[in-house]
Amino acid sequence: MNDFADAGERAGSDGRGMSVLLNGIAVLGAFSSEEPQLGVTGIATKVGLHKSTVSRILATLEQAGLVERDELSRRFRLGLGVLALAGPLLGDLDVRRAAYPVLADLSLRTGETAALMVWNEPEAVCVEEVSSPRQVKHTTPLGTRYNTAASSSVQVFCAAVDENRVRGLLAQGSLRSAGADDWTVDRYLTRLSEVRELGYAVNYGETSTEEVGVSAAVHDHRGNQAAAVLLSAPRFRVSRDQLDAYGDTVREAAATITARLGGA
Repeated sequence: MNDFADAGERAGSDGRGMSVLLNGIAVLGAFSSEEPQLGVTGIATKVGLHKSTVSRILATLEQAGLVERDELSRRFRLGLGVLALAGPLLGDLDVRRAAYPVLADLSLRTGETAALMVWNEPEAVCVEEVSSPRQVKHTTPLGTRYNTAASSSVQVFCAAVDENRVRGLLAQGSLRSAGADDWTVDRYLTRLSEVRELGYAVNYGETSTEEVGVSAAVHDHRGNQAAAVLLSAPRFRVSRDQLDAYGDTVREAAATITARLGGA
């Protein structure tokens, strides 16, 4: 075989290997806090692959400990091997270490769930959480992802992004509907301007009629937005008259974390 054919074979092999890797990542990404367990058919539908392909990928991931099968339902869920992979990243997040005692205090003072979100465009991802001590509560488990434009944490991150970029994310569908059907992109951008002015964002039952979310931005020592604090609560416990007080409390918590990171 000549050198050109040899190179072509290597390129083809590399391409196939990359495709398999991307498919495996897509399968892992199909799981969420809303759907922690999925069957082969459900995963295949989500990622757009044939069921036989998904079955082979799951078999490999199961051997690696990245997924595991429930003995009763025979459905799959993420395995503890994922934590082993994520551990070094979470341990290296200075903002997470700085935030935890502040989140604990915020949850204690409000009686609601406090979480730390980071931006992985176009999603806000939870990297730390202190759950409400109350029996009825809303939680934000580690790894929870929000890509709905009306989510309070997403609003906070989008408020720091160039307007043209936000328009692009909405046009591409990367961010799900901004809220009510009559909303326009310009109305959403106006709302982001209000978020910048207030210093916090509110989601009052817009993404879920049963939940209220209030978020504020955390900045690092360079002045860059590093994360967002999210306070989530059942809607029946929070009246509209309380939103300003909640907003101020969350903004103060975000400012405390910012100070712990050396920011102003």
